[in-house]
Amino acid sequence: MIAGGGLAAAKAAETLRDEGFDGEIVLLGAEHERPYERPALSKGYLQGSDSRDSVYVHPEGWYAEHHVDLREGVTVTAIDRHAHIVATADGAQASYDKLLLATGASPRRLDFPGSDREEVLYLRTLSDSDRLRSAFQPGARVVVAGAGWIGLETAAAARTAECAVTVLEPQPGALHDQLGPELGAIFADLHRAHGVEFRFGERAVEFRPGMVITSGGAEIPADVLVVGVGAAPNDELAARAGLDVANGVLTDEALRTSDPDIFAAGDVANSYNPLLGRRVRVEHWANALNGGPAAARSMLGQPVRYDRVPYYYSDQYELGMECAGLPTPGSYDQVLYRGDPATGEFIAFWLASDVVVAGMNVNVWDVQDDIQSLIRSARPIDPTRLTTPEIPLTDL
Repeated sequence: MIAGGGLAAAKAAETLRDEGFDGEIVLLGAEHERPYERPALSKGYLQGSDSRDSVYVHPEGWYAEHHVDLREGVTVTAIDRHAHIVATADGAQASYDKLLLATGASPRRLDFPGSDREEVLYLRTLSDSDRLRSAFQPGARVVVAGAGWIGLETAAAARTAECAVTVLEPQPGALHDQLGPELGAIFADLHRAHGVEFRFGERAVEFRPGMVITSGGAEIPADVLVVGVGAAPNDELAARAGLDVANGVLTDEALRTSDPDIFAAGDVANSYNPLLGRRVRVEHWANALNGGPAAARSMLGQPVRYDRVPYYYSDQYELGMECAGLPTPGSYDQVLYRGDPATGEFIAFWLASDVVVAGMNVNVWDVQDDIQSLIRSARPIDPTRLTTPEIPLTDL
């Protein structure tokens, strides 16, 4: 049984069949949609360049053809671990031998006067993206709360739609917690060049019709407020069942929870990564894409060591990038560049004691495998060689 209807859940079901499992698979998804991928919701689909059909993990008939019992609009509300039974919101019960929790995460909500108005929007689901597409009309005044990935990608979509955009961020810079100040400044400059106004050190404290009030007392004209201030793991189900949780469902390197018959993958899993030597909860697409299959193999009793380098990507205006690793402030002591950031084509490396801990290729392609190999090697690198474009990354 798989609780959750996103990418991790769908890929787990696919892998179970690919690995020869011929037993019953029940996939319970809370949304009234078959599983889909979320990156396009803040990128191509939001901007109208990707079709709705393109976001689904599998064609509509795939689940029936592969004997996967997909139940849309069904939320698991309780787990009886002793009886191996789950209860759902419609009052039904179902038994399981092995259970995968792939319940994802939910946007963190803001609570202030006017925050419950219909003009205050979030982005997590297809319907959320549809509402944003409708709101992003030429001339619309859009205020974005949060300068993280969701905030900046929605800001880019709004500017592409010829909206006026202001971004509020209590941190001192864009992507501060995700990339640190060095690369965050590059992304902020990119958005400024496209007409986005930033107000750092400020947050939204009130929404009135046609206006956002900030913590600094500013009154910003706004037809819509888009909130992108992070996501919280949907781990309440696991907590009620008595599983170990702490910022997500805790798992070992094989994605097993504290119950040997229950596994977790995707946004909800806070898993031990043996490569990094610590637990990480990663909300990016690649973790769901790879974590679901890893959990499926673990459920089948295969040896699993889920130690992938965290990976994500973003497209904003003319900038496309891929990033490997988690370059949060405090995890590195310097940032080095291969190429000139001013040209818009470069590779950035975050290092700690001359060891590459993260790397981002910006408008430079076919180097991700090499960057990840540098990270996995965990060996000191000569900074001069690292920043010399004529020396292939494979020679390092």
